Amino acid sequence: MNTADFLLEIGTEEIPARFLDPALAQLQELAGRLLAEERLAHGGIDTYGTPRRLALYVHDLAAVQEALVEEVKGPAVKVAFSPDGEPTRAVLGFARSQGVPVEGLVRKNVGPVEYVFAVKRREGRPAPEALARLCPALISGLHFPRPMRWGDLEVRFARPVRWLAALYGEQIIEFSFAGLTAGRQTRGHRFLCPGPVELDNAREYRQVMKDAHVLVDPAERRQLIRRQVAELAAREGGRVEPDEELLAEVANLVEYPTALCGSFDPDYLKLPAEVLITPMREHQRYFPVRDEKGGLLPRFIAVRNGTAEHLDVVRAGNEKVLRARLADAAFFWREDLQTPLAERVDALKKVVWQESLGTVYEKMERLTDLAVYLAGVLHADESQTARVRRAARLAKADLVTNMVYEFTELQGVMGRAYALENGEDPAVAQAIYEHYLPRFAGDELPATLPGRILSLADKMDTLTGCFAIGIQPTGSQDPYALRRQALGICHIILDGELTLSLGEMIARAYGNYRGRVKLQLDQAKTGEELKEFIGQRLRGIFTERGPAYDTVDAVLASGFDDPAGAWQRARALEGFRSTPQFEAVLTAFNRANNLSKKHPRSAVDPAFLVHPAEEALYDRLTKTREAVRQHLAGRDYRSALAALADLLEPVGAFFDAVMVMVDDEQVRRNRLGLLQSVAGLARPVADLSRLTAGTEGAA
Repeated sequence: MNTADFLLEIGTEEIPARFLDPALAQLQELAGRLLAEERLAHGGIDTYGTPRRLALYVHDLAAVQEALVEEVKGPAVKVAFSPDGEPTRAVLGFARSQGVPVEGLVRKNVGPVEYVFAVKRREGRPAPEALARLCPALISGLHFPRPMRWGDLEVRFARPVRWLAALYGEQIIEFSFAGLTAGRQTRGHRFLCPGPVELDNAREYRQVMKDAHVLVDPAERRQLIRRQVAELAAREGGRVEPDEELLAEVANLVEYPTALCGSFDPDYLKLPAEVLITPMREHQRYFPVRDEKGGLLPRFIAVRNGTAEHLDVVRAGNEKVLRARLADAAFFWREDLQTPLAERVDALKKVVWQESLGTVYEKMERLTDLAVYLAGVLHADESQTARVRRAARLAKADLVTNMVYEFTELQGVMGRAYALENGEDPAVAQAIYEHYLPRFAGDELPATLPGRILSLADKMDTLTGCFAIGIQPTGSQDPYALRRQALGICHIILDGELTLSLGEMIARAYGNYRGRVKLQLDQAKTGEELKEFIGQRLRGIFTERGPAYDTVDAVLASGFDDPAGAWQRARALEGFRSTPQFEAVLTAFNRANNLSKKHPRSAVDPAFLVHPAEEALYDRLTKTREAVRQHLAGRDYRSALAALADLLEPVGAFFDAVMVMVDDEQVRRNRLGLLQSVAGLARPVADLSRLTAGTEGAA
């Protein structure tokens, strides 16, 4: 089969770094789908990208579309032909409409009936024709967070499209998009090779671009930057901590990376490390350099978009910019220390937290109440409770400091630093920092009890307030990061093995809003919707941790008001499923449940137990229920489940000897109530009816 490589390059103005990786993933997925629809066989699909281009490269693309074979069903054979085999008007009309002779029709059975079919083969078109139609659809099918329009065009893209290159082997794929016609010309590096660059063949793309000072493969740029950064840090006697997020961003900001090492005044090392790292990393995209003990060195590594030529000039420019940033930070630090955090609290009255929910000061008051309440629920001692109260009052005070105003990423970090400088209890300072944790997926969790309490209270206050006024995440919109807040609550409770009631937390948080702000939902509706929202996060966390999906489903169906308890139940059930008794217990309990679940709940009256088998089951059930109750009180869920096996023998004997659906209504209801009691014995742990047989569950 004849093949050639296919290249499509979309040249643009500077695309934001954060857009690039998602766009390339879309490009690869969409290309694979459209090529399949066009019946074009191919090898691997690669995507490349820089700030000025998105490129698709398809290896070994077939020169011709695969032929399309279509079968059209006609009339039944007994209708198509007379008893003597002559074609009827029905089949003649069908053959004529399909453009095939009657003798070209084939016969096939569809079930018990034999039909005639017209089999038509449509030869594929040359690949360049199909690609000319595919390319505009591919480009317009890419989606971006904030697409732009330019000129008087109706099209939208991440940034204005300035050129198009499309080659199948050596052949240009002719198509138009955004007023441009595709050709074989691309562009090199904006400064090192600014003119047009001719592509003779698709397979030469990467090398031609490299010669034009453009490394089109983001992975190649990342690897080059990683190596250069490590070498430069080692020359300075230091190292750079792995930072894949920063590495990916920097790689997507440049087309031809060259790393350089700069320095700053060692006096700035007197400032907290985060004060130095934030402007370096977040604002300048520099890599901080650390010594072997993890302390900062007065060095940084930057990456320029170009070669090593005039590197001293570039280094001096980067040092000048950072010097100004650090001078500002040092000034903010000195100024902020003149006013202790405790004296800044009143200033929070002028800071709006959320338009409908009041000021940050009011949030601080609610936070203090909820945190002290949680301290009591978690049996914190008097000194811990005092630390929680103090930390709650100071938790938001750094929001009105100069440093956090300039570097918002430092909220909590500066609160801890200033609290320590103000002579506050170190545990209070740590809780101020920890109450913002976790800040993102995979981030550290609060490690201290005051920090956990404060973080839970802050997140629950935010969630309850937002849900009560009708603010909930929708699709990709989550302006208050409510999903992250709910995940944070789940992770903190599970990590700390904290015994807490979600319902009681929500009720307390809601009570702090009642009468102070206008709420759209009442407490019951707010609690219902918020618990379901948190439950969805718990479901995902439990599943990620390993239990089968139906184990998770069965446990959450029995309730998750106590998330840590729900996780213990999930682990217990997953372990119980690997025991020899599990299959028999599941069968017995499902049989009891299936027979009784559609009937009204009935209490068991021992006076109407008339058969020895049901008397024996009732006696064993009474003893087993007490054993299960004791295990549940001690949160020993595995033993509670194991105790269910004690009912296997009497349940089996009951079904062998007793007719449940007898004419005597009182006896029938009593027996159904007995089965309902058996089926319900496991429900405090899990709803066993949601389990599939076997130990693999969803696997």
